[in-house]
Amino acid sequence: MDDKIIATFVIVSDLLRAMSHQDDRQRRMTDAEVITTALVAMLFHHGNFELARSLLNAPHYMPGMLSRSRFNRRLHEAKPWLLTLFALLGEHWKEVNLETVYVIDTFPVPVCDNYRIRRCRLYQDEAFRGYIASKKRYFYGLKIHPLVTTRGEPVEFFRTPGADSDVACLDLFDFDLPQDSEILADKIYNDYLLEDLLQEAGYHFMPLRKKNSTRKNPPWLVYWQSVNRRLIETSASVMEPMFPKSIHAVTSCGFELKIVLFILAHSFNCLFKGATCVKYLQFN
Repeated sequence: MDDKIIATFVIVSDLLRAMSHQDDRQRRMTDAEVITTALVAMLFHHGNFELARSLLNAPHYMPGMLSRSRFNRRLHEAKPWLLTLFALLGEHWKEVNLETVYVIDTFPVPVCDNYRIRRCRLYQDEAFRGYIASKKRYFYGLKIHPLVTTRGEPVEFFRTPGADSDVACLDLFDFDLPQDSEILADKIYNDYLLEDLLQEAGYHFMPLRKKNSTRKNPPWLVYWQSVNRRLIETSASVMEPMFPKSIHAVTSCGFELKIVLFILAHSFNCLFKGATCVKYLQFN
């Protein structure tokens, strides 16, 4: 755990310094320390900031730990930097992804159980009531739409209300990928117009076809997709176990901030699983 905490702080600090970020001299904690504390909460304590604050409030870690309310305010102020850090790590995953194969999928993040919808204060609209076809049940909350590599390393993501259709949100992806990249997707992402546009832009969008689809895939692609069907359907969902069963938040902004932190923590976790982080620390 100590190695991961130190590595997280070093990477966050160096990336902020590379972006010419400067902290106010009067602050007890730097933004790098605040972001590191939040990531430690996601990586080791299921999003519990208090446990992370208690762990890091030590002389050999961060003796100037902020109070609970001030820490939350500082963390909300640092949200733009969190998104920038995720974008920088996304560029790194695109550089090391020599296969240039990416996967699109979606997974739900419920804000509460179904029987508590009437008492929910974070969201109060039918637009957030979604349906999970694979599990044949409803949920109330948000949908996360990630674009990941075949190893589950996140490159892009966005969130929508739970009732939004997956295929209708397909054009919300930036698709800022290398030329001739192959994009795999499930059957629900059959959008012929967007598929043609991506083909003109130099990308190969290859979703699984439905039985009644008017556009058939070539035999070699059908065979390849049948062999790698599990890869297509599970690659983007590897970050779902990172989320706890329920995310504690007081406001909708806090709920969405924790979602961003969990996805960013998953990207850091991908660094720890490989040798990239070790090489980075040795180089610095």
